[in-house]
Amino acid sequence: MVTSRSCSGFFYGENVKEKKKVTVYIDGFNFYYGIKRAAKVNNRWNNAYWINIVKLCEGFLSPDEILKKVIYFTATPLNPNKSARQSALLNANKILNKDRFEIVRGKYLEKQITCPNCNFSISRPEEKKTDVNISVRMIRDCVQNVTDAVFLISADTDLLPPLELIKNDFSHIKIKILFPPSNYSHEISATTSAWKVKNILLKNSLKRFENAIMPDIVEVDNQRYEIPNEWKLKQSLLT
Repeated sequence: MVTSRSCSGFFYGENVKEKKKVTVYIDGFNFYYGIKRAAKVNNRWNNAYWINIVKLCEGFLSPDEILKKVIYFTATPLNPNKSARQSALLNANKILNKDRFEIVRGKYLEKQITCPNCNFSISRPEEKKTDVNISVRMIRDCVQNVTDAVFLISADTDLLPPLELIKNDFSHIKIKILFPPSNYSHEISATTSAWKVKNILLKNSLKRFENAIMPDIVEVDNQRYEIPNEWKLKQSLLT
């Protein structure tokens, strides 16, 4: 972009470099359970459930970058209480951040697991489509040239193939990996480090999470969401 400046304060003959657009792709399952495991080791991580996710992500931008959008990939839990907590968090983020926060949902399916020794079976929910949704969206955004940088928050090695495609076919696109608290992939780290990609361990960024904590009640344009009681209780027990 070229602008100009006159003696009265207007610009002339000066090149102003446009900031690079960053899109953050969050593997919600990986992110949430990373926080949950971290909280078992350090209960200060209990502050990290009720956060402004866009504000958190902005803390990892360079001065020459601007956050275009955060896309949160998840599935609605089958458990009603878990679903209500997730909805409160995501809806609060949506009303705060408008079009800069997008939710893409997969789904949970019941999976039967049978013990090979006693043949006892249990049913466990399994998240489906999240890695596929992330892969397709990252590649689509690169093809459509709507982002200059792909920031991925995940430690899922199933996401290496789309990252390799982006690296090979869209070499002008910046890649950055942010590993969720308590989650890490040596394979992703080794591969991306060879590309001179900067990997970030979110377990070292607790203060940034705490700086992104939302008010207990988030209200915008007559829409109101409140921190779930379970998360509020965990905050009250911090030492």
